[in-house]
Amino acid sequence: MNRYFATCPRGLESLLAEDLSACGGKDVRIVPGGAACAGSLETAYRINLESRIATRLLWQAARGPYRTETEVYRLAHDIDWSRLFSVDRSIRVYVTAIRSPLKSIEFITLKVKDAVCDRFRADSGRRPSVNTRNPEVRIHLFLTDREATVYLDTSGEPLYLRGHKLAKVGAPLKENLAAGILRLTQWQPGTPLLDPMCGSGSFLLEAAQMALDDAPGLSREPGGFGFEQLKSFDAGLWRRLQQEAAGRRRDATRLPIYGSDIAPDAVARARQNLAGAGLEDLVTLETADLLTRGAPADSGLMVANPPYGERLGSEAELAAFYPLLGSALKQRFAGWHCWFLSADTRLPKLIRLQTSRKIPLFNGPLECRLYGFEIVAGSHRR
Repeated sequence: MNRYFATCPRGLESLLAEDLSACGGKDVRIVPGGAACAGSLETAYRINLESRIATRLLWQAARGPYRTETEVYRLAHDIDWSRLFSVDRSIRVYVTAIRSPLKSIEFITLKVKDAVCDRFRADSGRRPSVNTRNPEVRIHLFLTDREATVYLDTSGEPLYLRGHKLAKVGAPLKENLAAGILRLTQWQPGTPLLDPMCGSGSFLLEAAQMALDDAPGLSREPGGFGFEQLKSFDAGLWRRLQQEAAGRRRDATRLPIYGSDIAPDAVARARQNLAGAGLEDLVTLETADLLTRGAPADSGLMVANPPYGERLGSEAELAAFYPLLGSALKQRFAGWHCWFLSADTRLPKLIRLQTSRKIPLFNGPLECRLYGFEIVAGSHRR
């Protein structure tokens, strides 16, 4: 059994653990920012193919105590790298440290790169090239105050890059965070879903793929995963898993998924991204202002990442917007559950609605809350 560590947006660790278990992971253990598990190569392939929550999956190559740069060098040098990947593959080293006594991340990154190249040279007389922009093999070092762990990246590019986003907007929501939010709201395919501030369409894309049971890793180009660059790569097993996932995909039909935005340009970008994923004809898009638009169904679930902080002007503008939003929800969305991701802690008070749930999440480094509101007919103020 191999040891793996999967990363994810902070706040989604429990959902990530569910994904690891569903893909065959054993001894699943949650830590801040991710989850560890044991598993086979098939487990790793399934996580990369199926998990909507994981950012990347790392395969543990070595682990040990350290106090100095030299001890980290020895740990990395003792790994039989030529057994793991060919010297012809380009590499890059990434280092993450928490409370490490070492002074320079840049220096220890260089030391690990030297250890890998020195070991290759000693074993084969050749060393791999370094490619900092698009490496074929990514090597990760994680340092705590006393322990160093070396990983091989099985994912390559982050798993939230589904391959569909052709057009982007400012401050886009990453796909795995959007998928996690949909699961936190307990939305189920078949329930009407509306994103009235759709931007580039992250919620719409994820919801449509969830409704079709479309594995997120199926859209990657051949050779696009990190594990495909390793000597352990089992092409037959990977092809079987892909075929099973493709055969499970439901037939595409019009879905009760709706998106709108006040900016025509954003709607055009969302439409382009849905088209890139082959989903344009399944989702209803329109240009509309949330403060004046109507509900597309008698009941359903609204989810949105509204403008806040750096994404929209002044605090005064936001303070004026939130009460109007609360009024619009009460007037036009009775019977709906409405969810908003925001870093603005004033939102629940200014929107003048009772919060049904408040879930801490991180959008990148930004600490946010996912606020839930159950809209009932008539007044529902504090």
